[in-house]
Amino acid sequence: MPQLTDAFERKFYYLRLSITDVCNFRCTYCLPDGYKPTASPKAFLSLDEIRRVSRAFAELGTEKVRLTGGEPSLRRDFTDIIAAVRENPAIRQLAVTTNGYRMARDVAQWRDAGLTAINVSVDSLDARQFHAITGQDKFHQVMAGIDAAFTAGFSKVKVNAVLMRDVNHHQLDTFLNWIRQRPIQLRFIELMETGEGGDLFRKHHVSGEVLRQQLERQGWQRQPRGRSDGPAQVFSHPDYLGEVGLIMPYEKDFCASCNRLRVSAIGNLHLCLFGEQGIPLRDLLADDRQLQVLKQRIQSGLLSKKQTHFLHQGNSGITQNLSFIGG
Repeated sequence: MPQLTDAFERKFYYLRLSITDVCNFRCTYCLPDGYKPTASPKAFLSLDEIRRVSRAFAELGTEKVRLTGGEPSLRRDFTDIIAAVRENPAIRQLAVTTNGYRMARDVAQWRDAGLTAINVSVDSLDARQFHAITGQDKFHQVMAGIDAAFTAGFSKVKVNAVLMRDVNHHQLDTFLNWIRQRPIQLRFIELMETGEGGDLFRKHHVSGEVLRQQLERQGWQRQPRGRSDGPAQVFSHPDYLGEVGLIMPYEKDFCASCNRLRVSAIGNLHLCLFGEQGIPLRDLLADDRQLQVLKQRIQSGLLSKKQTHFLHQGNSGITQNLSFIGG
């Protein structure tokens, strides 16, 4: 099987596939004013287009696909999408990043359809602060959804928290107590500067290095990284059932181990989280007979991927979307 490889000999085993831009939460760091439609839902990739693009990536060596949004579970055909991606035997892992809004109701169906992993966004374990951050009074529903995931048979759940100074950066011990007896990988993601979020970034950004030093002082040990793992530095401790992950996109060597590509909900291939321009794929998703040309466009486009996003300038159009970041 051919393997997606860029000009710097990095191999790409991991695809993040957005299936909608719609989200029903209003997180302060992402959509503080709520979702503003820029296109009809019909503009998002159809089930058949998702089937074709996932097949192309599978035949190019992709082993892991993460379904993202927006909030992917808002799509009525979400369970069908899971099943369509899992038609590819090369896809060994199929994950979703979700706000947890519908997990308690639907997570068992997702697992039956072929979902193998779940990331849930939980920025605070305080229900009032959770409401203030997300704009939704859904903390207890999300917690019930995590419990439902374990009941449905998931052996581990990943929980994403955007790290913010004076919001949750001082709550590490509270989070650690929560995962002491739970098989949860708690992942702190550094706040990123967005086009309109400069003030928020300057006020609340704190480096994950602060938590890394604290974890190391407490005896947490960094674990080796698998070839299809996401960007998190993962730490474990013999006294804890759970793990801690740190995602630090501003760290100097962050890009050296890049193994992931992104396709947007309208069918553009994005080579870097910090890149604004995408390579259009949708014109090659209308027919199964276009598969070979589609694969060629993906591979040739990858050769233009930069060595590091620190070479990029003028990222004013970037929108921080936790689903697009967390792995």
